[in-house]
Amino acid sequence: MKITRKIRIILILSLVLLNISCDQISKNVVRQTIEPYERIEVFKDSFVLTKVENTGAAYSLGSDLAPILKILLLQILPILVLLLLLRQILIKTNYSRETIIGFAFIIGGGIGNLFDRIVYGSVTDFLILDLGIIKTEIFNLADVSIFLGSILVLITTFFNKKETIFKEKIQ
Repeated sequence: MKITRKIRIILILSLVLLNISCDQISKNVVRQTIEPYERIEVFKDSFVLTKVENTGAAYSLGSDLAPILKILLLQILPILVLLLLLRQILIKTNYSRETIIGFAFIIGGGIGNLFDRIVYGSVTDFLILDLGIIKTEIFNLADVSIFLGSILVLITTFFNKKETIFKEKIQ
């Protein structure tokens, strides 16, 4: 079944907006209801809510940069990369459905965190997981979108390459 170009673009943009919306709604709830560094144990130490304003990137990298460098590296560069990626998935039609979904998640999460940096000067992080073998630093739903999108793109790329190699060997 072939999807028309307009419907395809609407679906991609809707998925991006869904990711941004989930992220921003969750952050607004946290900003309004949780005090900075307050610790709410949802499931003992396994799932914790807290609120931290991160002025850098992941793991607070870049939080000590000069203001102009912060703007260049944490705002302008990400805007350019996200716009380029969005342009690619909107224009190129040879990506698999899974790759497009993965990139839409990455773009949505990236825009969610970028919005925070531009509007608030920091990114609101509020989730901590400790499941024994899986222990995280503090993160937010935009980070989840970026992570899941990246995993989906990597898995899809890996299996598509494996399938291509297998087909080439048969021929």
